[in-house]
Amino acid sequence: MSFDQSTPPQPNPAGQVVNVATPTVKPIVTYVLLGLTVFVFILQSALKLVTGYDLLFIYGGKINEAILAGELWRLLTPALLHSSILHIAFNMYALFILGRRLESIHGHWRFLMLYLLSGFGGNVLSFVLSSYPSLGSSTAIFGLLAAEGVFIFQNRRLFGQRSQAMLSNVLVILFINLLIGFSPGTNIDNFGHLGGLLAGFMFASLGGPKWVVEGVAPFVSINDSRKKNEVIFAFLVVLAGFIVMAAIPFFA
Repeated sequence: MSFDQSTPPQPNPAGQVVNVATPTVKPIVTYVLLGLTVFVFILQSALKLVTGYDLLFIYGGKINEAILAGELWRLLTPALLHSSILHIAFNMYALFILGRRLESIHGHWRFLMLYLLSGFGGNVLSFVLSSYPSLGSSTAIFGLLAAEGVFIFQNRRLFGQRSQAMLSNVLVILFINLLIGFSPGTNIDNFGHLGGLLAGFMFASLGGPKWVVEGVAPFVSINDSRKKNEVIFAFLVVLAGFIVMAAIPFFA
């Protein structure tokens, strides 16, 4: 993990000005996810135009009957599919904003874990609690929102008085989006959103960055105290929990 030495100097409790370096990485995974999702949407639209059928949705969307028939990839692939330009534009804008910020502090692999778990968790909860077909990366986006909130809360001492306003902003965004989802006639997969939210919250709580201040003034850095094995453990625990949840309809 690299460090951003361009961070403006900050005063320490004693009133001295110190140079603070915060951990950052370039959001490569975010850009790859953006490019891949847009490419899939272009392919999806082209096939629909040529054949008259939404073939990628037919073979990759969240369709409960197909999942029960053994097509388990449908618990993840819907995160790459979208129903319209407006649908993908909204989700990709959210990924662009949230992804760059979260990947810069989570690192490449942990951010990818977060995104995949959130997408998987959202589709699993939708599979268990909703019989309607669905698609879209908003399952993963809600997981990113949850992780943003958890990160701010777990590191609130470093953010100081700003933490309350930052948390309030995340909660307002979540509330508005959930409210829209539960409004009559919106045709939104609310269980998918809630599942992504839950998966992102669980993973971030167990394996998200926990910053600590290290060094001696005027050279102070902020480092992540979370160990690699903690991150892997968090990923496996959350994954196992949703796999167990996904198995429920097979035995119902």
